[in-house]
Amino acid sequence: GAVKLSFESSLKLKDVESDNKGVTEGEYEPSDCTARQSVAILIPHRNRERHLLYLLHHLHPFLQRQQLHYAIYVIQQAGDATFNRAKLLNVGYLEALKDYSWECFIFHDVDLVPENDHNLYVCDKQPKHLVVGRNATGYKLRYKGYFGGVTAMTKDQFLQVNGFSNTYWGWGGEDDDLRIRVELQKMKIVRPPADVARYTMVFHKRDSGNEINKDRS
Repeated sequence: GAVKLSFESSLKLKDVESDNKGVTEGEYEPSDCTARQSVAILIPHRNRERHLLYLLHHLHPFLQRQQLHYAIYVIQQAGDATFNRAKLLNVGYLEALKDYSWECFIFHDVDLVPENDHNLYVCDKQPKHLVVGRNATGYKLRYKGYFGGVTAMTKDQFLQVNGFSNTYWGWGGEDDDLRIRVELQKMKIVRPPADVARYTMVFHKRDSGNEINKDRS
């Protein structure tokens, strides 16, 4: 059910490592059962070390309680060019498949922390949107058709829509584009119940290099 989240300013990476001794190079496989799915978590990242630490602190035990075989990939954009979340996630998908034939991919913003263990990080027969609500929106869907924040697609679903568009620089637009790609393939977006698909958004100011995309409709 619901998990109590904490965001201690004293948290260090070594604390996360010592709390997750079963994790090797970001990967975990349950020793006492067969995992229901193999899942790659892809996190696009730049200048968000504190957010990343909080997310890893909560996400590792969350995924282990769900008895998943998983690996967390952090895809870091170097340099000062405008941030391109979509391109980073496309790269992450291709790189992760070099390690293992993952069945399921979770595309995960760094500043969203899941609040409920029943929000299962597994893929479905249709593309799945996991963020129905967050604290910043009063736990309501941001807008009808919203498909951003945290999404889950199988390897084949992502291939069928030809991934994200690489052309969205700056904040916004790429998630709506992905929704349209999904709809064009006659797939339907599914969501967990609203009382389960809840997230805490760790607040931050918008970076230089991640300004709102002026071409976003």
